[in-house]
Amino acid sequence: MSLEQRRSTLALLALAVSAFAIGTTEFISVGLLPLIADDLHISVTAAGLTVTLYALGVTFGAPVLTSLTTAVSRKTLLLSLMVLFIIGNSLAAAAGGITLLLIARVFSALSHGLFMSIASTIAADLVPENRKASAISIMFTGLTVATVTGVPLGTFLGQQLGWRAAFVAIAAIGVIALVANLILIPSGLRKGTRTPLSEQVKLVTNGRLLLAFAITALGYGGTFVVFTYLSPLLHEISGFKEETVAVILLVYGVAIAIGNMIGGKAANHKPMNALFYMFALQAAVLLVLTFTAPFKAAALITIFFMGLLAFMNVPGLQAYVVILADRYAPSARDIASAVNIAAFNAGIAIGAYLGGLVTDHMGLIHTAWVGAVMVLGAVFLTAWSRALERKDERTLKHKAA
Repeated sequence: MSLEQRRSTLALLALAVSAFAIGTTEFISVGLLPLIADDLHISVTAAGLTVTLYALGVTFGAPVLTSLTTAVSRKTLLLSLMVLFIIGNSLAAAAGGITLLLIARVFSALSHGLFMSIASTIAADLVPENRKASAISIMFTGLTVATVTGVPLGTFLGQQLGWRAAFVAIAAIGVIALVANLILIPSGLRKGTRTPLSEQVKLVTNGRLLLAFAITALGYGGTFVVFTYLSPLLHEISGFKEETVAVILLVYGVAIAIGNMIGGKAANHKPMNALFYMFALQAAVLLVLTFTAPFKAAALITIFFMGLLAFMNVPGLQAYVVILADRYAPSARDIASAVNIAAFNAGIAIGAYLGGLVTDHMGLIHTAWVGAVMVLGAVFLTAWSRALERKDERTLKHKAA
């Protein structure tokens, strides 16, 4: 390995550590909900706002901040984001009440949204053309590892030392990432490309892109009706001990990692076909959970499949949005990706909020079938989008003939 390759690999690892920290903080609340609720003397639903408001912070932060910071040096921006991330998680660790905790979560979320928008570009710029896809996958490994290990380990730490300890640990990882980025990321990275306002308007007024963003929000978000309240559901409905919940979250994370790899390969060719079947299966699994949740063994099997399908749709959804952006607003490709990240998080916010309403008014067990109905909405929208794609193909063939 040449010196240049070694430098780029170390820089990519610095980005992966940042992604690990950011991925862990996004979903850490899921494992800590019962602990936060008990300590702050609030309902589990009120504690669930730590998921909802975080997702809303990413939803609005990603596209807006991406547009506003195109002229800023990528390294300066990356370091500033990690500082904001450390502040957000430190505030969360110091929070004595729900108000400061929610403010802290929004702080962290703003850094998350913009990081996800620029990290792929930075990773691609660090390597030659033939290694760009591999570079981006190394960066995203941090997110996968966070889902598999960061969240269950953070949950276990919170159970042993109190929920604040989990946020202290995440802030510490943020400091390590900041130092790694400072030392290892080169300064001469190109700035972002400014997208003309006319192209941005095309994104938010194009029916096909809006349909794709709606599919993202419903299809990805439906799982979060259940996932947000998975810890209390496993404890209160399935009867697992709190210590066991951390282990189950580890199994869930492994299932997500496997599903993500399968989803990437399945969506390489005709992503809408793959997405249709993924969403149909996910809706079915969530519906089945309504009946299996009270039985430990059956609940575990169902939750494994729920994890397998939860993030399987992500590569296909991102790929399809890029395809549509290239077709309808090619100059706004980066913004399209940022808006789709916003759609993912809008889905999380809607799902988490809906899960809270269902838990309060109907009970935890009902989050499963309500989530299934939300994903079913994505099934119908995907079928519609797939029909439009086939119509486009027929039109092109007719013109070619």
